[in-house]
Amino acid sequence: MTTILNGKELSRTLRSEITQQVSEFIQKTGITPCLAAILVGDDPASQVYVRNKEKACAEVGMKSQLFRLPADTTQEQLLELVDELNHDDSVHGILCQLPLPKQINEKVILDAVSADKDVDAFHPVNVGLILQGRPRFLPCTPFGIQEMLKRYGIETAGKHVVILGRSDIVGKPMAAMMVQRGIGADSTVTVCHSRTANLPSITSQADILIVAIGKPKFVTPEMVKDGAVVVDVGINRTEEGLVGDVDFEAVQAKTSAITPVPGGVGPLTITMLLGNTLKAAQGK
Repeated sequence: MTTILNGKELSRTLRSEITQQVSEFIQKTGITPCLAAILVGDDPASQVYVRNKEKACAEVGMKSQLFRLPADTTQEQLLELVDELNHDDSVHGILCQLPLPKQINEKVILDAVSADKDVDAFHPVNVGLILQGRPRFLPCTPFGIQEMLKRYGIETAGKHVVILGRSDIVGKPMAAMMVQRGIGADSTVTVCHSRTANLPSITSQADILIVAIGKPKFVTPEMVKDGAVVVDVGINRTEEGLVGDVDFEAVQAKTSAITPVPGGVGPLTITMLLGNTLKAAQGK
């Protein structure tokens, strides 16, 4: 019987725990954790994401600030705002919603966010700490995946984890996290990408297959080992609605556990962002 890894349900549990931790922190210190979000331009998907983050902050008792900037904002103007927020002691986490307009270099902006307030874990210092196994923050989507594996009791130690995709947001940090020592890790990791030869022969060796490539229903049954755990990070808008990077209906029967789309990994990303913001406020 395949286990459906329900991210929506797990997210509710985690947010309840975070709500309690936030309440205790406020009572102890008188400080309310605060997340500042910067939205440049009017990308519809970005507006939805930012609105969901504001709502999530309120749900767990945190403050949120939203800075809306026009699409023609210059890089210098955005850097000035980031610098202000870096020096604002009432702000504990800063996120700049991606993508940014073409006149702004994303790496320059992400590098400018204080590493102590970089709750997305994109700053090169934080990336380096993850690689060394002593993270300040963990990137939200990989963090959510790892927490899901732990909470569902899925063994990772000694397992072959194959990650399909090498993005800075999911693929690379996921690999760095799963190869570390400790619970939810201790895995043997292979990273596949667009230049990987004989891809199905590698993915079909995976005990745990994590897919994040942005191609609808790309992973088919012949690419999956019998009894594998399949984690689908993809969210693709198609004529039939939202679908993942995995052909869920076709692949499900071969798996021991699988995430649905929607309702799998997605709900956990913002939840882990809340946890990182609390951690930033705590100064841990």
